[in-house]
Amino acid sequence: QVQLVESGGGLVQNGGSLTLSCAASGRTFSNYVVAWFRQAPGKEREFVAAVTRSGISTYYSDSTKGRFAISRDNAKNTVYLQMNKLNNEDTAVYYCAADTITPTSRSPRAYDYWGQGTQVTVSS
Repeated sequence: QVQLVESGGGLVQNGGSLTLSCAASGRTFSNYVVAWFRQAPGKEREFVAAVTRSGISTYYSDSTKGRFAISRDNAKNTVYLQMNKLNNEDTAVYYCAADTITPTSRSPRAYDYWGQGTQVTVSS
């Protein structure tokens, strides 16, 4: 199994940037597909980004592509989410998720392992 812990959330101004980290434990971290999801008050959990086991391929939603960047460092057992040009619609609790699924999925149902979440608040 793998345990996930998110960090890096906080308050950021409209148009600003923030980088989230997902630290994982386990000797087989490179076998896990990792994704970021977010959930705002009153809304469904939403796909944000995903990265394949090798880190070569990445996937984004229409609202995050071009602004966000997901990456991973398997040597450090860490996945990152770089967020730029943040706006109020990005305000949510961000979750890191992982699983050994193939191919990479945009559905939260495909992921068995989740972090506790980290709050991102964008203020104007």
